[in-house]
Amino acid sequence: MTGLPTSFTAGVDALRQSGAPQIGKAANLENVREAAKDFEAFFLTQMMEYMFEGIETDGPFGGGFSEGIFRSFMLQEYGKTLANAGGFGLADAVMKEILTLQEVQ
Repeated sequence: MTGLPTSFTAGVDALRQSGAPQIGKAANLENVREAAKDFEAFFLTQMMEYMFEGIETDGPFGGGFSEGIFRSFMLQEYGKTLANAGGFGLADAVMKEILTLQEVQ
């Protein structure tokens, strides 16, 4: 395995020698897709946190610690919704890289 850190390759070799059970390809593909979508949702959430950072709240019930928590949860759900709706293609690229790394093994 060239081009990969030695700690990674050592870990892969140790896993192979341990006799760890292998996951079926269909289940593995489903897990990889879910992980890629989760990563894209996280990335979108982080982007939106910067977008909403400068927005001031108004009114007697605006602002405060509670609104910060609510906004965080709201942006997480926005990120999940956008990723599940197709996102902008980051999940596909991440999935491709994960599968490529698995093939190297």
